[in-house]
Amino acid sequence: MDYRYDSPCGIYCGACGILKDLRAGRHEERARQMNMPPEELKCAGCKTDTIADFCVGCKFRDCTKEKGIEFCFDCDEFPCAELVAFRNDKWPHHSTVLNNLDTIKEEGVAEWLVRQKKRWSCPECGESFTWYESQCEACGATLYDCRKEDEDLKRER
Repeated sequence: MDYRYDSPCGIYCGACGILKDLRAGRHEERARQMNMPPEELKCAGCKTDTIADFCVGCKFRDCTKEKGIEFCFDCDEFPCAELVAFRNDKWPHHSTVLNNLDTIKEEGVAEWLVRQKKRWSCPECGESFTWYESQCEACGATLYDCRKEDEDLKRER
């Protein structure tokens, strides 16, 4: 399966636990945790035709498709109230969307993807990790997860 890790709203799909489990062949375990049949758990990233069930109705994905744009920053209403509310909701991994979109706009998606891959790799062993992992599965190192990042970003605002 070809994965794509950028998204219209600026989330890095490469740090999604579901995508990590699918890439590693651990989707059956993840599906069990989510109380769903393994064959229904599939995703290749927000900008593909194979997305997770909970992303099917994503307003940012639908809006950018409807407007024929690639990223939310391409919209005349950027940042819209819905995107700001999304950044400030209860999910810490959403807190980076505006910063990520600014970086993508300034440096391009290819450079941003390189940075994100590095950001979501263990600084000790290089193993990729997900938004909510605070300890590396491979080497046990402490990780800078999205909860810590969210706290830091809130202090900066």
